[in-house]
Amino acid sequence: MPTYSERFWKKSWDDHCEDLDPELWNKTILDIFKDTFENYGKEIAWSFQNVETTIEELDRMSNIFANMLIENGFKKGDIVAINLPNIPEYLISVFGGLKAGCIVSGVSPLMSDLQMLHQINDLAAEDKQVALVTLDAIFEFRLKNVASKAKLKLVVWTSVIGSFSKEDQAKIRAVREIPSGKITPLEGIKILDFWDDVMSKISSDPVSVDISPQDLAFIMYTGGTTGPPKGAMLTHSNFVANLCIVSAWLNMEKGGECAISGFPFFHIGGLAFGMNCLNYAWLQVLLPDPRDTLTICNAIKKYRPKVLTNVPSLYQLLINTRKFKRLDHSNCEICISGASPFPVDAQKQLEAIVGENKILELLGMTETVAIFSMNPAVKPKRLGTVGIPFLNTDLKILDTDTGEEMPLGEPGEICVKSPVVMKGYYNKPEETANTIDKDGYIHTGDVGFMDEDGFITVVDRTKDMIIVGGFKVFSSKVEDILTEHPAIELMALIGVKNPDRPGSEFVKAFIQLSSKYEYDGNEEALIEDITAFAKEKCAPYEVPKIFEFVEEITLTEVGKINKKALRAQTPLINQ
Repeated sequence: MPTYSERFWKKSWDDHCEDLDPELWNKTILDIFKDTFENYGKEIAWSFQNVETTIEELDRMSNIFANMLIENGFKKGDIVAINLPNIPEYLISVFGGLKAGCIVSGVSPLMSDLQMLHQINDLAAEDKQVALVTLDAIFEFRLKNVASKAKLKLVVWTSVIGSFSKEDQAKIRAVREIPSGKITPLEGIKILDFWDDVMSKISSDPVSVDISPQDLAFIMYTGGTTGPPKGAMLTHSNFVANLCIVSAWLNMEKGGECAISGFPFFHIGGLAFGMNCLNYAWLQVLLPDPRDTLTICNAIKKYRPKVLTNVPSLYQLLINTRKFKRLDHSNCEICISGASPFPVDAQKQLEAIVGENKILELLGMTETVAIFSMNPAVKPKRLGTVGIPFLNTDLKILDTDTGEEMPLGEPGEICVKSPVVMKGYYNKPEETANTIDKDGYIHTGDVGFMDEDGFITVVDRTKDMIIVGGFKVFSSKVEDILTEHPAIELMALIGVKNPDRPGSEFVKAFIQLSSKYEYDGNEEALIEDITAFAKEKCAPYEVPKIFEFVEEITLTEVGKINKKALRAQTPLINQ
């Protein structure tokens, strides 16, 4: 039987794939973007509310932003925290921050006020200066309440439609009702209007800051679903490796294509894919509200994208959208899915609409610049798997109890060694040591198994495994099986402590009913039917013993099922 060290999965790579020369990522992000800025400036960088912006405009405006930071005393290693949805100012701020030698960090607008405050102040450690780029509405109506405690030197504000002229703003139906207004002055914090004070007044001359491949480019925070969020320190080299490996895997060619992604830029998946599109001069459609399926459908109709990238919950929204089903998807070659499990039944429904052999499910994490495993771009995909390890990647699967390597086909923790693995957690050396072992492998917390062709099936998170009478219940595996029941749209399993058997748990199922299911209100009969279905498909210890029907299962800000929140609202659970 082959061993993980032999990297036998390379036989399953597409014919155009091979390991890359590591010298390719001995560069900074700005080094690798030099060709794009110099030779593809006339290509469209993005479309936002049907207004298109070129790459040369991005280059010019990011120079202005960089000069603004330097004029305000920001130095190499200081922080640009971006608290925005997917609007043009986000990408301008990313490149402007990097050009000034700063470290960029996405701050989710969907977090609570106190969560945003925690991240801002965590970033300000080691006496780093922090500039916050935010929306007027977010700051004025939310952050202002905690701003006196925030370690901020500078706030640059805009509105969702701030990039448009006053005349055009009035025409934008989708976002015109969002409350906005100038930010109230705050003592000790300089406040600038993104467009009136920065873009219209600062020089667009190029800046020159000495940056090396090993310098930090981003500090991106984990979702915190199993504990407090941690800042993953990603170097320029880490990010360039992602750009090189993803483009080689997907066989991307520069210019002339379009991609549409529902991932927010403050999430590593959205940031990495957005940067890949820009690097290859692909037009991308910016979606401030990824749940606005009508806008997505209109964008697909207009731009006929080659690539769609979404979380499974958004794909499921699109599957249930009549207009999406009627669109011409013949130009779409790839539908990338990540961040959470995508039930096979739902994948088949998507295939029936967009075409077969287009869904590329993947596996990754913030700490690995979003991806380290993906289905092949050309060869047949395997639905229900997260594909095969990427180029230049070592992977092994270890017993969650002993740390020994598991045989093929047996589940264990997925551990990865790759040029995309983070430098460590920001100001958390102990957490770093607990996550990256002495051999350089990051322990992902994902539990899965690999088949003889190298395809990986994820069955759970280590924190989500349920122990029933000494048996391990892999919740993701059981969830995928049970969502085949016609009544179930979405479900999540958690473990509830069994008070009569210390160390053992009951399996509890949270169920969101399908809108297509004709439910007569008889909950007892429905539970009996689902239980019978589970007994037929699953081992006895995997069958849920407790059921709770909910209108909507709680999701994280990027569409993952939030099991931490489900546990918090359930008594007698194993925190």
